[in-house]
Amino acid sequence: MEQKAYEKTLKFAIRNEVKAHDFYIDAATKLQDSFLKELFTDLANEENNHRAMLESFHGSDPNTLPLEIPPQYNISESIDEPELSTNMKPADAFAMAMKKEQQAMELYTWMASATSDLRQKELLLELADMERIHKSRMENAFVDVAYPEVW
Repeated sequence: MEQKAYEKTLKFAIRNEVKAHDFYIDAATKLQDSFLKELFTDLANEENNHRAMLESFHGSDPNTLPLEIPPQYNISESIDEPELSTNMKPADAFAMAMKKEQQAMELYTWMASATSDLRQKELLLELADMERIHKSRMENAFVDVAYPEVW
């Protein structure tokens, strides 16, 4: 992929991380439960970290990103996204977060399928893998709070 296309893809991904950060901050300000406020604030901080990581790729050679993909349980695909509410339960908060990560993963996967540039396709699929890792973390947290009998 040429450097311009690589940089354009990175900028798009960074904008998505900023949007996710803003969503989580907004959610944290609307929630009354202190645990959930802290959870969404932590998720917002994670999105900032993702943004910073993507920004660190600017100007670098557009090679593949080294990622280790955890196993996928597809929990987020089997549930509906809950509505944001001030009385949200922790399981619903994790469900919402994993659905947001799933949507980002699906967006990057779709974008990869829509390009004919092989290097751009690789980068987009690697960004999808990053979101898949985030989704997996949220799914694990969801299982821990929604199904305490598993631990």
